[in-house]
Amino acid sequence: MARGIAAKQADTEELQMGPAVKAAFKDGKPTMAAVKFAEKVGLPVEKLERVTTPKGEYVAARVARKGRTAEQILAEALPKEINAIYWAKSMYWRQGKPERFVRPLHWLVALLGDKLVPVEYGGVKAGRKSRGHRLLGKTPTQQEIEIKEPTSYAADLKEAGVFARKEERYALIRSALDRAVQGIGRWREDRELMNTVVNLTEFPSVILGNFESEFLALPEEVLVTVMRDHQKYFAVEDAAGRLAPHFLAVLNTDGDPTGIIRHGHERVLRARFNDARFFWEVDQKTPLKQRVEMLKAVTFQKELGSYFDKTLRVQRLGSQISAALKDAGVAVRPGVVHKAALLAKTDLTTELVKEFTELQGVVGGLYARVQQLEVPADVQNAMATAIYDQYKPQSMEDAAPRTVEGAVLAIADKADSVAGMFALGLAPSGSKDPFALRRQANGVVKTIAEHKLPLSLGRMMADALSGYAGSAAEQKFTATAEYESAVAAFFRERLEFYLRDTLGFAYDVVNAVLAAGADDVTDAVARAEAVAGVRPSEDFEAISAAFKRIKNILRQARETGKAIAPEFKADAAAEEAERTLASEMQRVAPRVRELAAQRDYAGALAEIATIRPAVDRFFDKVMVMVEDESVRANRLALLQALLDEFSTIADFSEMVTERK
Repeated sequence: MARGIAAKQADTEELQMGPAVKAAFKDGKPTMAAVKFAEKVGLPVEKLERVTTPKGEYVAARVARKGRTAEQILAEALPKEINAIYWAKSMYWRQGKPERFVRPLHWLVALLGDKLVPVEYGGVKAGRKSRGHRLLGKTPTQQEIEIKEPTSYAADLKEAGVFARKEERYALIRSALDRAVQGIGRWREDRELMNTVVNLTEFPSVILGNFESEFLALPEEVLVTVMRDHQKYFAVEDAAGRLAPHFLAVLNTDGDPTGIIRHGHERVLRARFNDARFFWEVDQKTPLKQRVEMLKAVTFQKELGSYFDKTLRVQRLGSQISAALKDAGVAVRPGVVHKAALLAKTDLTTELVKEFTELQGVVGGLYARVQQLEVPADVQNAMATAIYDQYKPQSMEDAAPRTVEGAVLAIADKADSVAGMFALGLAPSGSKDPFALRRQANGVVKTIAEHKLPLSLGRMMADALSGYAGSAAEQKFTATAEYESAVAAFFRERLEFYLRDTLGFAYDVVNAVLAAGADDVTDAVARAEAVAGVRPSEDFEAISAAFKRIKNILRQARETGKAIAPEFKADAAAEEAERTLASEMQRVAPRVRELAAQRDYAGALAEIATIRPAVDRFFDKVMVMVEDESVRANRLALLQALLDEFSTIADFSEMVTERK
């Protein structure tokens, strides 16, 4: 639905360039080039004009173009828009035809006001007739509903049992969920499930179902997964937040007055819960430790080997990350990480995960908590938590692993996957990311940032690649030459996304910070916070404008072959303003370096801002690009030193300023 559409484009006149005059005319007579150009623009040769350009004199024509109508443009554009809609899975339904969609198309409605737009897609021509709810519409299923005009669309469909507006269905479902649990408890909020049921229904209603309390002996994660992922049910909890023996199902009809639908849902859920209980009991007969060898038969990726191979690599990388953190003073238990990594993937061999794949990791954590692992209780609990959280975060909205050990395990697992895929040349491109590497790299960035881990992405990814050394997988690597630069660019892009879209920093703050370094996530976040904090100040605005000017001067000097002295010499400076600026830089620089080393970036930026008067005076009094080569080279050296010294926190030239 779009409003305020212009009826037609405005008429335009444009100057269309043709061949060069020397090619268009010979001895004053038009050549074939001129004749063909005149025919192309629909004018006689004598109406052609001559236009002088930097490249010479050319023949040209003023061509009037009548604006096209909205109907013409929409008829051409809408099929392309339909075809461009992305579906994770799509279908084609006409032999030898290219169009694909989430399901075969049966009808289209396309109206501009009260006029029909002649759109065609997938062999279906648009009309003004739609169809209502299969059961609730006032008309039989086969009988069509005529849409009078776009503004009546929602009302016309509502009469036929369809709430066309997503917002209306959302409100109806929330209200019905609230009513259904009155006096029982509360329904558990689930944004993703809500989005699913809103888009699965046309005329939503809600029923409350029940299940036997004995099933509550199973872990809550198992019960909720069965209800949520397999049945699209909302869980119900009591006032204390404990799972209650009830569920809420969203129907696509006007209710269940006889209770038959509720009874059917309860019967299906009971069967699913019985299956889950059976799998849980069977799995306990084979402890996780005995399942490690079974991972040799589970493929991680056809070129990268089995999950047993991955387990050994993640163990090694987890130990390297733990050692780096321990050296940096972070409280981490390397033994917990090492032991958890050994068992992390073993739940892939369990019957419960085979049936409920969404629970991988979670099941391993639950089993690690209840089985005998022959380690102290606190170590076992820490291992179980790390295994449970190993796939977190699944998205930027999801929580990071709860413990440092869980964070290390999750990071090592994801880094190993990214390293192997990049070395194979399977980096994401465009919208294609079949191995979800962007999501995994997002998880690495978010986890490092939220746990404030002092890690080098470059070193970590080099260690991850070295884990494949000597393996059969390494023989298949095709992209190791560009691995370092490709991985660095990939993580820089993910860090940029995190800073801008998750933390909400302005794009120029992000650009300025990452231009000064993107290898340390925690450091980049701290620098972004500091830059964003001082950005509104007048001094910082002035310094940013000055650094932009300095960078442009130095760039132009290099482009025109102007020499830049190796270092600035104060005794060769002719102007007091340049000596003052050099002196101020020498005064401030050590303090800035000291504060930056302590990660007191706000303090460091405040120190940098104090050189503003000297910078302003320099540009007021000193001409940099003078004719005297030695003087010019010395002044350029001063600007280069200034840029190098104070661009380690952020590249201030990237900041957008109001100064003219």
